[in-house]
Amino acid sequence: MRKAGYSRETRETTVTAKVNLDGTGKAEIDTSVKFLDHMLTSMATHSLIDIKVEAVGDLVHHIVEDVAIVLGEALLK
Repeated sequence: MRKAGYSRETRETTVTAKVNLDGTGKAEIDTSVKFLDHMLTSMATHSLIDIKVEAVGDLVHHIVEDVAIVLGEALLK
């Protein structure tokens, strides 16, 4: 199976992502940004990639930015 994970911790955020490219579209998303949670869930559902993301941070901007970095790195792996 093609699985990978990546984590990033900065002064502003702590983000962890795991992906399974051979999944079924299962999503476990918790970023505290409802629209971002919705979009990542939709991405998992329609791409059939299992995605798990956990993120905490100070500002919505920093959370969204670092989730994108971490998810991109996990997919790259």
